[in-house]
Order: sequence, then structure tokens, then C-alpha cells
Amino acid sequence: MNISLAAETIFHIGSFPVTNTLLVAWVIILFLIIMALVVGRKIREVPKGLQNFVETVVEGALNFMETITGDRKQARQFFPIVFTIFLFVILSNWVEVIPGLGSIGIWEEHHGEMILVPFIRSASADLNVTLAIAIVSVISTQIFGIVALGIWKYGKKFLPFGGLFKIKYGFVPVPSFGGFINFFAGILELVAECAKFVSFSFRLFGNIFAGEVLLTVVSFLVPYIVPLPFLFLEFFVGFVQALVFAMLTLVFLKMAVTEHEHEEHEAHKAH
Repeated sequence: MNISLAAETIFHIGSFPVTNTLLVAWVIILFLIIMALVVGRKIREVPKGLQNFVETVVEGALNFMETITGDRKQARQFFPIVFTIFLFVILSNWVEVIPGLGSIGIWEEHHGEMILVPFIRSASADLNVTLAIAIVSVISTQIFGIVALGIWKYGKKFLPFGGLFKIKYGFVPVPSFGGFINFFAGILELVAECAKFVSFSFRLFGNIFAGEVLLTVVSFLVPYIVPLPFLFLEFFVGFVQALVFAMLTLVFLKMAVTEHEHEEHEAHKAH
């Protein structure tokens, strides 16, 4: 039994190493693309079969997102990025419950010792993959915020220079205590935005990697019957982690555009 923190290389494309987690990620992406093409090409006015199932899932997810955003139009706007993240993460997480995890692979020699390099490994157990998803999530939040508020107004959320001084006697600039408080609060907000890269990626990676190690160890020690409760547990944990990742992305997207909506509402009331 070999437990590796880093993803293992299976083969190379030229000088590019293809790891087991990258291979699984490619398979998941290909599966989602094929499913989208199959469902999209056979859309009927009265759904049945696979289309009926997909529409039920999509409508349920959209309604759930609407309860969080409070706006159907906004839920539809955020739906592609949030639901795509959810689908990719949940499928990646559930890979770890597939039979053959850690036991089907190729034998390689490392430092004079033969170890088994498994073909199947959850993409979420690779910090590179979780970091990539976190980057997509955080950058998307910034883009939506800039589009909704404008680059100058959105930037002032993090660097509010305008309130540092106030004018007294018509021409004398005087430091504003409240302005400096807002400035440092903005700096903390900027630090919090950068910290999302770390918190998102390590939370998902840590939970899935720990579950993968647990399943590998239990299956190695007691290969029959005993691992079943742990499989169901990891199945549930995989769903929860995907839901948490997607919902945090949705909440941050909502926060990024809230000020814009509030101002539009107030302007409409004033008009």
C-alpha cells in the first residue's frame, strides 16, 4: 500500500506529464461535454427520458439558487458558473468510491522499492485541481462585480481613498478618522479576497484526500463488508463538499453585485 500526497504520473505526452488526477479530470470534462451535446441535440417540447431527468435537476438547482439570491434573473445569470463547478466537483469527489481506487494501476520502481501507481484517483485529491477551481471561482466573482458596479466603483470597495480626508473651512484638508477606518477595512477585504484562493482549494483538497486515504487503508486492512459504511460516508461527504463549494461561490457572487442592485432599487424608488 502506497499513499502519496502528490498525484502520480501515469504517462507523458512529449515532455508533459499526465497524472492520474489529471486523467480523471479529463474524463469527467469529456463526460459532461458529451452529456450536454446529447441532451442539447434532442430537446423536445414535451420532455421524456434523459431530457426529463436533466430538466428536473436543472430546475431544482435553479429554484434552490433563487432562494439564496432572491432574484430569478440573477439566479439564471449565476447558474452556468455555479452549476458547472458543482457538477465537476461532485463527480470528481465521487470518483473515490469507484471500485479499484488505489488497487488498479501499474507497478513502478521508486527509490529501489516497487509501488503501485493507481489509475483511478479523485481529481479533488490533487491540490493543483482544487486550486484551479478556486481561481475560476474567485476570478469569476471579480468579473461579475466589475461588470455590475464598474471597475472604479468596485475597486473602491477594497481601496476607498476618497474618504481619507475631509475639507473644513472650504479649503483645508483634514484627516478623517472614519475614512482611515474604511480604508483599512477595505485592505482587510482585499486580503480576504486573496485568502479565498487558499481556503477554497485546501478545504476541498483536505476533505477529499483524507477520505481517499481512509478508504484505501480500510480496504487494504479489511477488504470485505467493513469498507461499505465508509463508502456511503464518503459519498455523502463528496456531495456536501461540492454543495459547499458551489454555494460559497454563489454567495460571493451575490455579495459582489449587491450594492449595484441596491442603488438601482433606490434610484427606481426616487424616480
